[in-house]
This record gives sequence, C-alpha cells and structure tokens, in this order.
Amino acid sequence: MRAAILHAVGNDKLDIRDDVTLAPVGPADVRVRIRATGVCHSDLSAMTGVLPQPVPLILGHEGAGEVVEVGEHVTSVKPGDHVVISWRPACQECELCVGGQPYLCMKYVIESFSKGNFRLGDGSTVFGMAGCGTWAEEIIVPWQGAIRIDDDVPWEAAALIGCGITTGVGAAINTAKVRPGSTVAVIGCGGVGLSVIQGARVAGARTILAIDPLESKHELARKVGATHTATPEQVGEVLNELTGGTGFDYGFEVVGKSATIQSAWQVTRQGGDVVIVGAGAMDDMVSISAFSLLFEGKNLLSSLYGEADVRHDFPYFAKLHKTGLLDLESLISSRIRLADLNDAVAALRGGEVLRQIVLMD
Repeated sequence: MRAAILHAVGNDKLDIRDDVTLAPVGPADVRVRIRATGVCHSDLSAMTGVLPQPVPLILGHEGAGEVVEVGEHVTSVKPGDHVVISWRPACQECELCVGGQPYLCMKYVIESFSKGNFRLGDGSTVFGMAGCGTWAEEIIVPWQGAIRIDDDVPWEAAALIGCGITTGVGAAINTAKVRPGSTVAVIGCGGVGLSVIQGARVAGARTILAIDPLESKHELARKVGATHTATPEQVGEVLNELTGGTGFDYGFEVVGKSATIQSAWQVTRQGGDVVIVGAGAMDDMVSISAFSLLFEGKNLLSSLYGEADVRHDFPYFAKLHKTGLLDLESLISSRIRLADLNDAVAALRGGEVLRQIVLMD
C-alpha cells in the first residue's frame, strides 16, 4: 500500500512509496482503510521535532475511514463500520480513565514509541505518528482508537472531528465551559482556533474576538462565529472598546508559543480563564510573575485534545455538524491526494492554509 514516510527528524521532504505493509491484526486491534485525513500543524511539528516522535515515521493523526478487519476480542466495531481515529486512545481501565480524564491516559502513547505497525519492503519497522499514521492507505489501531460514527457523516468532516474540531470545540465546551453571555478572545485563527471560535459560539458567548496577524483569516473567523477581529497590534484598542479595558472572561491561546501564551494572559480579565490549546516546544518557557499568579486571580488551564471523552464527543460533534451548528466545510482549504503531501506540507509552512484534506482513492 501507499504511505508518506519521514525518515529523519528535520527532513523537509516525505518519501511517498507503495511498498508499505501492515503487521498482523492483534486480538484487540482494528484495521482501518483511511478514506480522508487532515494535514494538521502538529504533523509539521513532528517533522521538525517540536513534538517528539520515533522515526522512520508515517505522519498523520487526524483521520477517518472504514473498518476492514477486527481482532477476535473486539466488540465495539465490525467490518464496514465508519470510524473516526482517536490519536489519544484511552485504555478505559487506569485511574485517569476511570476518574474522568481519559484524554490524559498514556498507555498507548508510550506503546507508540516502541511498537510500529508498518513494514517496508525490506522488512524494517516504521512507526505511526501518535500510534496512528493516517498518511497511509490503511492503519492498525487499538479498538479504543476507532470510534464509530453514523455512515452519513462525510469523510472530510469525520476526519476533522478526529483532531482539529475536537481539540478546539472541546477547549471551549469541555475545558473552559464558556458561559452564555460571556466574552472570549482567541489568539490564532488556524483550523483549531476557528474551532475554538465555533465552540464559544455554540456555548452562547456574546463577544468573540479573533486575533491573528494575517488579516486574510479574519473574514473566515467572522463567518464561523467571531463578532470582532484584530491583528496583535490592534488588540489594545479593541480590548478597551469591547471590555472597557478590563479584559475578556476567557483567553484562548491556539498557537503554541510562550509569547502568545503571555498575550492570552494579558487580554484576560482578573479572575478569568486563560486556556492553553496550542502545542508548544519543550524548551519554550513561559514567564508569569508569582505576584500576578496570585493577585490577579486568573486560572491557567491546559486543554489537551479538548479534554474529550471521544466515545461521546466524536458522535456529538458529528451531530452538531449535521444540524448546521458546526461549519466544517469552511475549514477545508483544499482536497488533495496522497501524492500531493509534500506540496501540502510546504503550504502549511506558509501559514495561509487551514485544513488540507487528503482523500484516498
């Protein structure tokens, strides 16, 4: 089968080849034929080493497809089912899972660094990003990583739910629990940032400020729910206009940089919630004074994978899309093929595109 392989961290080009095979399906595994997969900024972060991954690596973690084969112990899905891939499958047995934080479960994250389900023609092992590797025509995941959805959900929408939508909408609904009538600022208007905006809109926020240096993204931010837009240089003036200078109830950082985390802190009011959604580098340190941490009363929250329980949230977000409450079509910049992935990665580096969706033949 075909797949796009990263041979070394820091490489600019992917090796797109057709001699890739899969390991046998284990008793608790599911084999999925990928039908659509997104090109997410986290894929680029894996290429550059910001997000550590083993190599050689098949990138891709935001995907959806059709179940082809299941292990003998699998009862949650069957061949022919449509599924969304979860890149953070929860074992459903550890203290975190049982305690209501399945998005923090590390069992399969740890396994993904030692277990590669792909093989090259010479027999060598290739790993899948986050244990997935959706930039391949087929993948194997634990049964907890294949979540069934209704057959009438378009493949492109299902793929987006696998990462960008769940991360962004979940940050607003699950992590921040945005209150109706509240004020929200979102820093970063990529695919995930626009999903945060949509989550805040669905939750009933009355004011949503989208902040991005690229004014080309402002129109789409308004289309999906932002009430106002600004470049970073305009934020001070707009903040005074919208909040009387006090700041926003919620400040979302969706870039993954220490500078924008500090900006999110600054635009959030005393006692407000600062929500970190962007995936940053391990050596990018954030500096906030101990005085401010205490006396400003702000809550600094992280939102990993939208704090989702994917068993509920994947089908729920699909229903919101089907009823018109989530606009996923507007997030798609282009539909491409697997052979176009090197061009897609180059476009992602340029910063102008949102989600490029790979449609498999």
